[in-house]
Parts: sequence; C-alpha cells; structure tokens
Amino acid sequence: MVDGDTLAIEGSKARIRLYGVDAPESSQTCDDAGGKRYLCGGQAAQYLADLIGRSGRVTCFEEDRDRYGRIVAECSTPQNVVLNAAMVKAGWAIEYRQYSDGRYDREEAEAKAAKRGLWAGQFIEPSKWRNSGDRLASERVASGQPEGCAIKGNISGSNRIYHSPGQQNYAKTQIDEAAGERWFCTAAEAEAAGWRPAKR
Repeated sequence: MVDGDTLAIEGSKARIRLYGVDAPESSQTCDDAGGKRYLCGGQAAQYLADLIGRSGRVTCFEEDRDRYGRIVAECSTPQNVVLNAAMVKAGWAIEYRQYSDGRYDREEAEAKAAKRGLWAGQFIEPSKWRNSGDRLASERVASGQPEGCAIKGNISGSNRIYHSPGQQNYAKTQIDEAAGERWFCTAAEAEAAGWRPAKR
C-alpha cells in the first residue's frame, strides 16, 4: 500500500490506483472537528491498510490505465469488501467525480451526513491540494506559506529550483526557511531572485 488510494503489488514496481476515489496525499494535513491539524493522509493510508488486513490479499478488476501507466481498478478483499466504496463510506477518500461515473455517490453522501473521517472537520480536496497548491490556513501557517504564494523555492545542492503547483515533485517538496529556501507568489518573482523552474 502506497497511500489511501494506491496499492503496491508485492515483488513488483507496479501500482494499482483505486478507481473513482481520491484520498489525501501522504503528507497532506486536515483540520479535525475541533480545528486541530492532523495528518489525514496518514490516517487514510492506515484505514486502507486495516481494510486489507494482514494477509494483504485483494482481488482487483481493471477499469482503465492512468496517465502514469498505473492500473486503475476496483478492488475487494476475500470477504467481499470493495475497498473503493469502503474508503468513501468511511470518509477517508472522496468520490473522484472527474473519473468515477457517480459510482460512489451514495457512500459519499452517507459519510458527509455522518461527519465521518475527513468530513468531521475541514480539508482541501486531494486533487486541488496536489495540483493547485491549495492549503488550509492551518497548513499554510505551519509551513510558513504566505497566503496566495504557492511556489516553492527549494535549494538542492548548489541549485536553486522552484516548484509550481501541479508539478511532479511539488507535493513532496518541503520548504526549510532556515536553509535559505522560501515561498514565492509568482514564477517571475522566483526567477528574479535567482531560482530556475523545476523540469518536472
């Protein structure tokens, strides 16, 4: 298991992406019902691991392939628990409407009404967190990110590289201001300060 919506296949580099659902990224944080920040990406991954159980056995039916070449599938346990639906019903993934054909509407409505998982507090949709750099105020404050400034100025060796929302390494890039790294509001601002764009 890689995160709350991606499975690793033992003995292989192949990955299976759960069809029609989107769970928070591994490093994504959310606010709980009391407004306290927590690692919702880790909670979602743990819930999926618990659903799968110690045997690690699941049966998957391929629905598609994504742009990274991963199998996109609906997967179930030997006890016939459909992982995709169970993650949405528990509130640890949302229906990925762009790709889901409405298959998990009922589960999401139930989770939302019962305030389960992510729905108990506040969260940014995982796709927006990944691609647009949207963050909750609590996450911006914790990472030192000024509002409206989502470009990450990273220092790697002697290179000053900036990562824009939506790029491959954006989500996992952490900013360490003590090491001279910083946030930028625009690409032009980053380039004027001597940073160059990341290749991916």
